[in-house]
Amino acid sequence: MSLLEHKLTPKQKALTINLDSSVYGTFAEIGAGQETVRQFFRVGGASNTIAKAMSAYDKDFSDAIYGKEHKNRYVTQNRLRKMLRYEVSLIEERLNRNNFPDRRFFSYANTVTTINFDKTTQGHGWVGIRFQSAIDQDYNEIVLHVKFHDNDATLQQETLGFLGVNLIYGAFYYSDNPRRLIESLYEDISKDKLEIDMIDFSGPTFEYVDNRLMSLQLVKRGMTDAVIFSPEGNNMLPADLLYKKNIFAVRGSFRPVTRVNIDMFDNGLEMFKKDTHCHNENIEVLFEITISNLRASGTIDERDFLDRVDVLGKLGYNVIISNFSEYYKLVDYFAGYTKEKIGVAMGVNNLLMVFDEKYYNNLSGGILEAFGKIFKKNVTIYLYPYHDAVTNQLLTSENLKVESNLKELYKYFKHNKRIVDIQNYNLKFLEIYSRDILDKIAHKDKGWEEQLPDGVADMIKERAMFGYKNEVPLDEIK
Repeated sequence: MSLLEHKLTPKQKALTINLDSSVYGTFAEIGAGQETVRQFFRVGGASNTIAKAMSAYDKDFSDAIYGKEHKNRYVTQNRLRKMLRYEVSLIEERLNRNNFPDRRFFSYANTVTTINFDKTTQGHGWVGIRFQSAIDQDYNEIVLHVKFHDNDATLQQETLGFLGVNLIYGAFYYSDNPRRLIESLYEDISKDKLEIDMIDFSGPTFEYVDNRLMSLQLVKRGMTDAVIFSPEGNNMLPADLLYKKNIFAVRGSFRPVTRVNIDMFDNGLEMFKKDTHCHNENIEVLFEITISNLRASGTIDERDFLDRVDVLGKLGYNVIISNFSEYYKLVDYFAGYTKEKIGVAMGVNNLLMVFDEKYYNNLSGGILEAFGKIFKKNVTIYLYPYHDAVTNQLLTSENLKVESNLKELYKYFKHNKRIVDIQNYNLKFLEIYSRDILDKIAHKDKGWEEQLPDGVADMIKERAMFGYKNEVPLDEIK
């Protein structure tokens, strides 16, 4: 965006759209009033834009229009997409294209629940638009999930109305620049009012858009604290994935993922299963990369980011990208979705950082406040040993030294099995360091391939990842 570009208010955006004779469509809003379409009615000229506005609040009536939902859940992505596609089909069915040769049709929809009367549920929902960027072009979709942070239903409704206007305006005026579109969603909306924790672009206009990069923008810009991708690279809603699940996570740079990462993960997970008496079907496992790690070299290299995520995806793992520099924030985030068991695998150096008071200066309760979150009764840290090449000493929870004023706390957590040592680790893997592998890759040294999980070295070579230089140009590799 140019520094000279003037940001329009939602009112100005709504009027601009109403005055654009090529934009024409429907509004279907469920759960928080007709807050978005109200913005268009109020500014005037709405007859140029609005074909229909509806709000099917009654479930039976809504089911009669869009069909029934599994388990009667109405605030879902599936419901939203049904609404968008049904409403577009009605436009196409009821309006003769010959009579509207210059119109780009759209349907806007939301299905949300605002904060309840007792203020025990905060409010969240799905918002989306299905639209044509050009006349006679197939439809595109932008779908996002939001969480409201205002403590008043009326304020949440107002925020939803502004968001809807920003989304519709962005779809028609910023579709060639999805990053600018994402940024524009918060215009005239404070980030402490609204969180967008998932966004998905699809359709011909967004054919070359990687939704993982779009989700990265959400974390990078502080619109949410974390986003999650499936092994196939699809965005996943954290609430859907983690709700009431046992969670096991391992943090790292994974640049690239090595056998030591997998050894830590596999053996830690095996112990977690035994300790919790749970099975694969009720465990979610996550490989976490922090934004601070992605920014380690100063700026985020998006190619490097995708390389890391792609390799982890090839190995079949979900990936979480987070703003959580400290472990207690990660654990507290998981605890917001589940009361089941939480396991975190980490190395000795990471645990020493957990017990370093300088990382908690921003907390009023200091390190004790952080410990209250990370060492909950349902949380266990699985500690992977470290081999000190200088002293030839193997560091575990048994001989790890923390600051003297924290020794008793450390003993308490260890005695109560909040910290346990990972068993059955492979001793030879302790000599593997990703920085050494990267150096070998850059200098075309031999021997780094066997330090990575099966298939990863071939992927790195084929796609020239992490600085690997192909002897043969990539476009000649079959």
